Amino acid sequence: MAGGDISGPLFISIGDEEKLNAFLDKNPKVPRDMAFVDDYEFGAYKAAGFGRFEDTDKDEAAVAMKSMAAPELEGGIKGWFDYFTTVGKVSPVPKGMKFGEIPEGVLRLGGTFVINGDNIVYRWSDRVPGDHPDIGEVLEIAEGAKPTKQPFSFPNIFSL
Repeated sequence: MAGGDISGPLFISIGDEEKLNAFLDKNPKVPRDMAFVDDYEFGAYKAAGFGRFEDTDKDEAAVAMKSMAAPELEGGIKGWFDYFTTVGKVSPVPKGMKFGEIPEGVLRLGGTFVINGDNIVYRWSDRVPGDHPDIGEVLEIAEGAKPTKQPFSFPNIFSL
């Protein structure tokens, strides 16, 4: 990545420019030039091998659900109100969706990668929406990855 003048972290989500901007407005520590959105065709997510919620084994999903908790929010009722109004602005729901339809974007699962040059040194695939790896473990792996002189190339990340 260093050879290609790319260093992370990179953030990729599903949505459009409006949803990305709403997210970044609420998360000013995320650098705008390192955040991207995959459109509603889900090309990057599919290429990375990420599936849909209903593809997850029921036992794996149950294990993942046990470790999930509500977010810790500051500000009491105002914090919760702000959270719920923001969720609506950033959720991967395309414009023109009819009431009662389930948007494909909310069924999509994501993941986390640590990449060194063209090598994937860590990969996590979410088991359910909201599932994520131990961030401390991911940071430890990322900090321990020795930089390579290989240039970073996006196509090789997704040809798993």
